[in-house]
Amino acid sequence: MEDSTCRNLPLLLSSFVDTFVDFTVSGLFLPHPLNHNPNTSKENPTRTPTAPPLFQTRYPSPDRLIAIGDLHGDLHKFKECLRLARLIDGDDRWIGGNTTVVQVGDVLDRGGDELKILYFLEKLKHEASRSGGSIITMNGNHEINNINGHFGYVTKAGLEEFKVWSDWFCIGNSMKSLCDGLEKPKNLFEGIPSVFPGIREEFHEGIRARIAALRPKGPISGRFLSNNLAVLVIGESVFVHGGILQKHVFYGLERINKEVRNWINGLTTRLSPDIVRGRDSFIRLRTFSEGLAKECDCTTLEHVLATIPGAKRMIMGHSIQRAGINAVCENRAIRIDVGMSKGCINGLPEVLEIYRNSEMRVLTSNPLYQADKKKGLGLFLPEQGPKQVELNA
Repeated sequence: MEDSTCRNLPLLLSSFVDTFVDFTVSGLFLPHPLNHNPNTSKENPTRTPTAPPLFQTRYPSPDRLIAIGDLHGDLHKFKECLRLARLIDGDDRWIGGNTTVVQVGDVLDRGGDELKILYFLEKLKHEASRSGGSIITMNGNHEINNINGHFGYVTKAGLEEFKVWSDWFCIGNSMKSLCDGLEKPKNLFEGIPSVFPGIREEFHEGIRARIAALRPKGPISGRFLSNNLAVLVIGESVFVHGGILQKHVFYGLERINKEVRNWINGLTTRLSPDIVRGRDSFIRLRTFSEGLAKECDCTTLEHVLATIPGAKRMIMGHSIQRAGINAVCENRAIRIDVGMSKGCINGLPEVLEIYRNSEMRVLTSNPLYQADKKKGLGLFLPEQGPKQVELNA
């Protein structure tokens, strides 16, 4: 009787097990549709000829857009950002309506809530889509580093979080293996060493779990990070983690997104060095985000934007702005990484708000600027220093 029931309901059992593992790890119930990418479509997950192309790079301007910088494993600060922007209520449910949210990458490293943030983002993507909104997530250099197995900025809490995930994931696989109607799950740790010379033994299991989860085609990288974009254009705004140069535009923004996605999904074995390596890669560039306004290469930035039709500004994370979100190069470069994570500088949460493509303001928890937060759209955006600049196109 039990064998018959199991054979008749294999997909239901598999979905139940996956939901069980999700809840145990994150405390959230997440749906497991067969074909859904909440990064791209506000419509039914079943694609139709009129649906937007999967993983599209360019979007029209929404009525309201919120941009959020680097999170680095700090779920509490992330939720503070969402509440600043009136996107979630006290029960962490989406109340943002048709708002579009862009998170520019670096969810991973430096904190212990990395998986919890990924799961929470997934939950919000589903909730937002039901209200006509959308959440678009991006990969930063720390996502690419982790997929490559480079864990130089992982914390002890981060290793423990992944170890707990792998324990429950393996329990889930054991449950699935009892069902004759399901394909036997693969060994999560296949090809991964059990010891790592030179690293304290207490961290070995966490490292194994992190490699298994995040390597190309891994359960976490494939489920969450492969849905992220590398570069994005919404209306007049170009979003990227580090920065874009003319060579990236000529290489092809859509091509970059496709090649990064294919690599994460295990369809290709390597990425072009021009894309992800070196100081000039789109995930590591600091030409427009590091230092004071006078140090920004505005001429190069102007040339880059001129090669992207309709682009007026570049919005980026990656480089911590100790003075908060700021604009340079006559508002062509907007820098939104405020180092909010406790693993960075424990900065005060801030987000960038854009109305109808051009009217911008900063929503901040900084008491020095609370008055500005409550004003209308004639806002002020602080530069690095005492001077202030009005951000209106």
